[in-house]
Amino acid sequence: MDVRFRAVSEQDIPRICSFARNEQELFFFFPAATWPLTEAQLRDSIAQRSDSTVIELDGVVAGFANFMRWEEQGTCTIGNVIVDPQLRGAGMAGKLVRHMIATARGKHRASEVTLSCFNTNVAGLLLYPRLGFTPYAIDEYAGKQGERLALIRLRLTQAPGL
Repeated sequence: MDVRFRAVSEQDIPRICSFARNEQELFFFFPAATWPLTEAQLRDSIAQRSDSTVIELDGVVAGFANFMRWEEQGTCTIGNVIVDPQLRGAGMAGKLVRHMIATARGKHRASEVTLSCFNTNVAGLLLYPRLGFTPYAIDEYAGKQGERLALIRLRLTQAPGL
């Protein structure tokens, strides 16, 4: 298995849009988007964020992430994390988040790396602590149907094995 990371390209956008199979997956990936995710919505998000990155497995885009907040020597907040549904559970998300942590620390010299996860995103809540993240705040959030959700904010508190 050949795993590589690179900047997202225009050619990747249709494939990334296909990763969210339903409204709930899209909400976890990109809460501000409307279903179904369009290429224009993803392009707009990429334009407003930093370091939009894909992970490739054997030359095929397997996942995507970026920073929704990035400060030199400050906080970098990882966002828009999603993996190809066919590859979920195969370690791609962990590799991608570790790469984003390394980018935050190396490129931006970040003193803090954070991310957020909804209480209903069990896969994310089980993954992020294994990567060294711990909760530090919980905010109330209204879901697409007005339901009450908890947005759990997590901070990297220990360096994962990169």
